[in-house]
Amino acid sequence: MEAPIKILIADDEPDIIEIISFHLNKLGYEVATAKDGSEAIEKANSFAPDCIILDVMMPKRTGFEVCEYLRTQKQFDKTLIVLLTALNDEASHIKGLELGGDDFISKPISPKVLVSRITALFRRLQPIESDKKVITINDLIIDITQYKTVLKGVTHVLAKKEFELLYLLAAQTGRVFLRGEILSQVWGNDVIVGDRTIDVHVRKIRAKLGIDCITTVKGVGYKFDY
Repeated sequence: MEAPIKILIADDEPDIIEIISFHLNKLGYEVATAKDGSEAIEKANSFAPDCIILDVMMPKRTGFEVCEYLRTQKQFDKTLIVLLTALNDEASHIKGLELGGDDFISKPISPKVLVSRITALFRRLQPIESDKKVITINDLIIDITQYKTVLKGVTHVLAKKEFELLYLLAAQTGRVFLRGEILSQVWGNDVIVGDRTIDVHVRKIRAKLGIDCITTVKGVGYKFDY
């Protein structure tokens, strides 16, 4: 049996720890907690988490300090570090990422959205769970070898990114892809585009195919549903 993913939550607000732990446990994650920066380092060493959620404004050692320290330790090279804070200025976000954070999440945030963001981070480390070169769903054929989309025997021409977005979603029918995940896998981390870019591409795919095969999950992302 595969071992559960381990997540350490470090925050000096007990209510936040409790509710985040609840939602992570429901999804099968193994959770440990810490109430300050010093305890976060102790727990990280003993618990060996796959992911650490760090509140920035913690007593004893801040989340920034903990993140910086952990990134000097070889055993945490592949550990995901998520910084959680009410600091919304650009300088703080840049600092957190430069210190080795994998994501920077601003408070307040819905616990369910936070958990979805954490799950998305793990997904980004994995390839699309499909090695199919041709995806066939009902009367829709998506052929990545030729970048060709055929619906009811009619070939439809999609732009490169439109096709890649369609293929990404169709490779895992019914799975909800978060916006950040779509941007990362279709456009890459080196290209700066906004959320509206995804919206526009989805509208074009729907219009060109003449079917509503991509469902919008409000406030979260998109899924293929045909």
